[in-house]
Amino acid sequence: MSEGLNIVVCIKQVPETTEVNFDEETGRLIREGVAAVINPFDEIAIEEGLRIKEKHGGAVKVLTMGPPWAADALRDAIAMGADEGYLATDRAFAGADTWATSLTLAKVIEHMGGYDLIICGLKTTDGDTGQTGPEMAEHMDIPHVCYVNEIVEISDGKVILKRIMDDGVETLEAPLPLLITVSKDINQPRLATLRGRLKAKKAEIKEITNSDLQLPVEEIGLDGSYTRVVKIFEPEVHMAGEVVEGSTDELVEAVFAKLQECKVI
Repeated sequence: MSEGLNIVVCIKQVPETTEVNFDEETGRLIREGVAAVINPFDEIAIEEGLRIKEKHGGAVKVLTMGPPWAADALRDAIAMGADEGYLATDRAFAGADTWATSLTLAKVIEHMGGYDLIICGLKTTDGDTGQTGPEMAEHMDIPHVCYVNEIVEISDGKVILKRIMDDGVETLEAPLPLLITVSKDINQPRLATLRGRLKAKKAEIKEITNSDLQLPVEEIGLDGSYTRVVKIFEPEVHMAGEVVEGSTDELVEAVFAKLQECKVI
């Protein structure tokens, strides 16, 4: 292992557009033929990993799970400055919910070797659950802190960090190894350089399949998912509010009549 911190950043490819189609039978996104990018929150996670590496030394390894073309996201991360890219890809992993995804990613990280800090984006723009990171930590039996917006200090095997909550700012101390999810306020992701893109183009993406992990098929992918998409639909479009004009007395009478009509009074 490199001197310094061994940092793993988990990322995901998401559709570049909001105009997506769904498989009516499974309820899953149809990703084939749709332009994809790194989930914006995961770019923030990559940036934070790079900043920690620049301050404390070590290596940043980026991991994603998906079809072969998800390697493009890993190359984009390497172009930003990450050291290595790992792709968990297997037909057996397909259709996974957050539980099965988090289990698979946790086992992949353990297969990759030692780690000190795992960084995830707060959530993804296609799922919006924010569950995968914390579930990974539970599978791995390590502490986790969500909504992190500042890493204050890393020393002596401990991390001091801050997160903004509804009722104020929390300052926490947690031991390594640790998993965190980072908010959009923690940094501004850097752009890839030309040198970085040339490096990424030549980089080896290490593929990991279930033959490497030997996980029971009933625990991964669609079969290992505890949740199912029952129905997908567009929300009903409600008409805009009614505008009433007139004198004060006329407005009062009109509002009173409307409340009676709606059986509010």
